[in-house]
Amino acid sequence: MSCAECLTTNPFDDDKLKEECGVFGVFGTPDAARLATLGLHALQHRGQEAVGIVARDGERFNSHKGMGHVAANFAQESVINALTGDSAIGHVRYSTTGETILRNVQPLFAEFESGGFAIAHNGNLTNAMTLRKQLIRRGCLFQSTSDTEVIVHLIATSLESSIPKRVIDALRQVKGAYSLVMLSPEAMIAVRDPAGVRPLVLGKLGEAYVVASETCALDIIGADFIRDVEPGEAITVDKDGLHSQKPFRECGQRLCIFEYIYFARPDSLMDGKGVYEARKRIGAELAQERPVEADLVIPVPDSGVPAALGYAQASGIPFELGIIRNHYVGRTFIQPTDAIRHLGVKLKHSPNAEIIRGKRIILVDDSIVRGTTSKKIVDMMRHAGASEVHMRISSPPTAYPCFYGIDTPERADLMAAKMTEAQMGEAIGCDSLAFVSMDGLYRAVSGADRNAAQPQYCDACFSGDYPLELTDHDHHLLSRPSVLVERGAAKK
Repeated sequence: MSCAECLTTNPFDDDKLKEECGVFGVFGTPDAARLATLGLHALQHRGQEAVGIVARDGERFNSHKGMGHVAANFAQESVINALTGDSAIGHVRYSTTGETILRNVQPLFAEFESGGFAIAHNGNLTNAMTLRKQLIRRGCLFQSTSDTEVIVHLIATSLESSIPKRVIDALRQVKGAYSLVMLSPEAMIAVRDPAGVRPLVLGKLGEAYVVASETCALDIIGADFIRDVEPGEAITVDKDGLHSQKPFRECGQRLCIFEYIYFARPDSLMDGKGVYEARKRIGAELAQERPVEADLVIPVPDSGVPAALGYAQASGIPFELGIIRNHYVGRTFIQPTDAIRHLGVKLKHSPNAEIIRGKRIILVDDSIVRGTTSKKIVDMMRHAGASEVHMRISSPPTAYPCFYGIDTPERADLMAAKMTEAQMGEAIGCDSLAFVSMDGLYRAVSGADRNAAQPQYCDACFSGDYPLELTDHDHHLLSRPSVLVERGAAKK
């Protein structure tokens, strides 16, 4: 990291679990690429490293990709005008597998015997390395380090008679989490993994069908939300309309529960539930489970705001914006020195000292990963004059890594994997620290405790209960017995 980046990196986001990716697809409108650009703007929170769009104009495919945000790559009218066609798919990326380089930017594109083919993927395949080795032995040549390219080669080598059938044949060989949007000369294909770990929704704009990672991407283009793509469902949209099938063995829905806590945009619906209201309910549960006497409830912006509102309303303690975020900080022209580098924490967030001074405050945040950011926030509040600083976290302790499309540190780097709650509180310097319980989280999201028959979510980052087989990881562990003992909790 360069010196300039040290100052421009968001000091409250550098220790978050990173968003997975966002996908968008539209079929049957002459404004396809323009709509895809708008949809990806709405999904920017899900991936900020790279962006790409592939549009289909008859049998011709047009593509534009770049590193960075949507606005930086699709602001020029000439770029959009070059993406002609009545169908398009797009992707915003945060890399969970593969390097952050342009050749890994999606949608990936390939030329099959039947014509062009593009694919965008949100998720992570847990047997990608195993399949990759098999495909390389068969003579396949890989152009990227992305696990998504494994799916491309499986489709290319399938002996089925049509692209939709080849897609199904390929996906029957993969394991892990995926929401896929694909484009062929004849159709747009969308598939969600049988456990439904990663989200995918279906909408309609006039006669055009739209698929996206979240409903906020439908809202921005004025599309009507139809429903969630069901776990294990494969949808094909072509000139004859929409066709749906469920070709995979059912295994029970396990939507990632962290979508409700942090990943999804607050104005989205997840599985028919409003994310904003779910986050407020989590805060209310937290207030009931782990109350503390205080003068103010202060959110850590921006993701902590809904939970803090819920905590304040349930506890009767006033809600205040005690941390002010500057949304207009870009790359600084100042070359920092060691003497001023520590001031970087105030470039994007500053304490509202007038309301903090002399007060007992409750800081509400969504998670603690390594703990480095939490310590910075607590120190900031102390320097602003807070008499007591209590932290309340709207998720259970993150003690296990994710293998399904979220970028998490190794377990040894997760604070909750090596410390008790009291030790964590002492390490970050707060007067008390508490997390919402697993049952409290489930009650807030679904109205039932975790052990209720329905609904179930993927909560492996909290529980170590991995619902999908970790083929590549387990094979790696078998060659490293000491690591296997350390992990100890992965379940099928």
